[in-house]
Amino acid sequence: MNKKIGWREWLSLPELGIPAIKAKVDTGARTSALHAYFVEPFEEEGIRMVRFGIHPIQKKTDFEIVCTAKIKDERPVTDSGGHREMRFVIESEVEFMGERWPVELTLTNRDTMKFRMLLGRTALRGRFDVDAGASFIGGRKLQHAYKQREL
Repeated sequence: MNKKIGWREWLSLPELGIPAIKAKVDTGARTSALHAYFVEPFEEEGIRMVRFGIHPIQKKTDFEIVCTAKIKDERPVTDSGGHREMRFVIESEVEFMGERWPVELTLTNRDTMKFRMLLGRTALRGRFDVDAGASFIGGRKLQHAYKQREL
Protein backbone atom coordinates (compact mmCIF):
# COMPACT_ATOMS: atom_id res chain seq x y z
CA MET A 1 0.00 0.00 0.00
CA ASN A 2 1.34 3.43 -0.97
CA LYS A 3 1.76 6.30 1.45
CA LYS A 4 -0.56 9.30 1.16
CA ILE A 5 0.44 12.73 -0.10
CA GLY A 6 -1.74 15.85 -0.19
CA TRP A 7 -2.45 18.09 -3.17
CA ARG A 8 0.15 20.55 -1.84
CA GLU A 9 3.16 19.71 0.30
CA TRP A 10 6.47 21.04 1.59
CA LEU A 11 9.32 19.13 -0.04
CA SER A 12 13.09 19.48 -0.07
CA LEU A 13 15.63 19.02 -2.84
CA PRO A 14 18.82 18.33 -0.85
CA GLU A 15 21.11 17.69 -3.84
CA LEU A 16 20.27 21.16 -5.17
CA GLY A 17 20.70 22.85 -1.79
CA ILE A 18 16.98 23.67 -1.54
CA PRO A 19 15.93 22.89 2.04
CA ALA A 20 12.24 23.64 1.46
CA ILE A 21 9.88 24.34 -1.39
CA LYS A 22 6.09 24.38 -1.47
CA ALA A 23 4.96 22.11 -4.29
CA LYS A 24 1.67 21.40 -5.98
CA VAL A 25 1.15 17.67 -6.36
CA ASP A 26 -0.33 17.50 -9.84
CA THR A 27 -1.50 14.19 -11.30
CA GLY A 28 -2.54 16.09 -14.43
CA ALA A 29 1.12 16.84 -15.16
CA ARG A 30 3.25 13.94 -16.36
CA THR A 31 6.57 15.66 -15.64
CA SER A 32 7.63 17.55 -12.54
CA ALA A 33 8.65 21.18 -13.00
CA LEU A 34 10.90 23.46 -10.97
CA HIS A 35 10.94 27.25 -11.03
CA ALA A 36 14.03 28.77 -12.63
CA TYR A 37 14.09 32.51 -13.29
CA PHE A 38 17.34 32.19 -15.22
CA VAL A 39 18.83 29.16 -16.95
CA GLU A 40 22.42 29.04 -18.25
CA PRO A 41 23.65 25.90 -19.99
CA PHE A 42 27.41 25.29 -20.00
CA GLU A 43 29.89 22.49 -20.44
CA GLU A 44 32.24 21.17 -17.76
CA GLU A 45 34.84 18.55 -18.68
CA GLY A 46 32.71 17.47 -21.65
CA ILE A 47 29.51 17.15 -19.58
CA ARG A 48 26.46 19.28 -20.38
CA MET A 49 25.49 21.21 -17.26
CA VAL A 50 23.00 23.92 -16.35
CA ARG A 51 23.17 26.71 -13.80
CA PHE A 52 19.86 28.19 -12.73
CA GLY A 53 18.45 30.53 -10.15
CA ILE A 54 15.40 29.87 -8.06
CA HIS A 55 13.35 32.10 -5.79
CA PRO A 56 12.18 29.34 -3.40
CA ILE A 57 9.95 31.60 -1.31
CA GLN A 58 6.68 32.50 -2.98
CA LYS A 59 6.27 36.24 -3.71
CA LYS A 60 9.89 37.00 -2.68
CA THR A 61 12.37 37.74 -5.44
CA ASP A 62 15.04 39.23 -3.15
CA PHE A 63 16.11 35.78 -1.93
CA GLU A 64 17.62 33.31 -4.38
CA ILE A 65 19.41 30.00 -4.53
CA VAL A 66 21.69 29.30 -7.48
CA CYS A 67 21.87 25.62 -8.42
CA THR A 68 24.01 23.57 -10.78
CA ALA A 69 23.03 20.23 -12.24
CA LYS A 70 23.86 17.85 -15.06
CA ILE A 71 21.52 18.15 -18.04
CA LYS A 72 19.71 14.85 -18.54
CA ASP A 73 17.72 15.91 -21.59
CA GLU A 74 16.16 18.81 -23.45
CA ARG A 75 12.58 18.26 -24.59
CA PRO A 76 9.42 20.07 -25.61
CA VAL A 77 6.83 20.44 -22.85
CA THR A 78 3.26 21.65 -23.24
CA ASP A 79 1.96 23.52 -20.20
CA SER A 80 -1.62 23.56 -18.91
CA GLY A 81 -2.37 26.59 -21.09
CA GLY A 82 -1.35 24.71 -24.24
CA HIS A 83 1.92 26.62 -24.69
CA ARG A 84 4.84 24.52 -25.89
CA GLU A 85 8.44 25.29 -24.95
CA MET A 86 11.78 23.53 -24.97
CA ARG A 87 12.97 22.83 -21.43
CA PHE A 88 16.12 21.47 -19.88
CA VAL A 89 15.54 18.32 -17.84
CA ILE A 90 17.62 17.52 -14.77
CA GLU A 91 17.42 14.70 -12.26
CA SER A 92 17.59 15.29 -8.52
CA GLU A 93 16.40 13.63 -5.35
CA VAL A 94 13.26 14.92 -3.70
CA GLU A 95 12.60 14.32 -0.01
CA PHE A 96 9.20 13.98 1.63
CA MET A 97 8.38 12.49 5.04
CA GLY A 98 11.82 10.92 5.39
CA GLU A 99 11.72 9.24 1.98
CA ARG A 100 14.12 10.25 -0.81
CA TRP A 101 13.90 9.27 -4.45
CA PRO A 102 15.17 10.58 -7.82
CA VAL A 103 12.82 12.61 -10.02
CA GLU A 104 13.14 14.29 -13.38
CA LEU A 105 12.53 18.04 -13.20
CA THR A 106 12.00 20.39 -16.12
CA LEU A 107 13.26 23.95 -15.59
CA THR A 108 10.87 26.81 -16.37
CA ASN A 109 9.99 30.25 -15.09
CA ARG A 110 7.06 29.90 -12.67
CA ASP A 111 7.06 33.50 -11.35
CA THR A 112 3.38 33.92 -12.24
CA MET A 113 2.35 30.56 -10.75
CA LYS A 114 1.20 29.90 -7.18
CA PHE A 115 3.75 27.13 -6.64
CA ARG A 116 7.49 27.10 -7.33
CA MET A 117 7.35 23.38 -8.06
CA LEU A 118 4.99 20.83 -9.56
CA LEU A 119 5.38 17.20 -8.55
CA GLY A 120 3.98 15.26 -11.50
CA ARG A 121 2.48 11.79 -11.70
CA THR A 122 5.67 10.13 -12.95
CA ALA A 123 7.42 11.10 -9.70
CA LEU A 124 4.52 9.72 -7.65
CA ARG A 125 3.97 6.42 -9.45
CA GLY A 126 4.26 3.42 -7.16
CA ARG A 127 5.19 5.59 -4.19
CA PHE A 128 2.28 7.79 -3.15
CA ASP A 129 -1.47 7.99 -3.53
CA VAL A 130 -2.74 11.56 -3.76
CA ASP A 131 -5.42 12.61 -1.26
CA ALA A 132 -6.92 15.50 -3.22
CA GLY A 133 -8.75 16.76 -0.13
CA ALA A 134 -5.64 16.96 2.04
CA SER A 135 -2.83 19.51 2.33
CA PHE A 136 0.52 19.32 4.09
CA ILE A 137 0.22 15.69 5.21
CA GLY A 138 3.98 15.84 5.73
CA GLY A 139 3.64 18.83 8.07
CA ARG A 140 4.60 22.46 7.80
CA LYS A 141 7.95 22.47 9.59
CA LEU A 142 9.88 23.03 6.35
CA GLN A 143 8.07 26.33 5.72
CA HIS A 144 10.33 27.87 8.35
CA ALA A 145 13.58 26.74 6.67
CA TYR A 146 14.36 30.26 5.44
CA LYS A 147 13.32 32.34 8.46
CA GLN A 148 16.89 33.27 9.43
CA ARG A 149 17.73 34.09 5.82
CA GLU A 150 14.69 36.34 5.39
CA LEU A 151 15.75 38.70 8.18
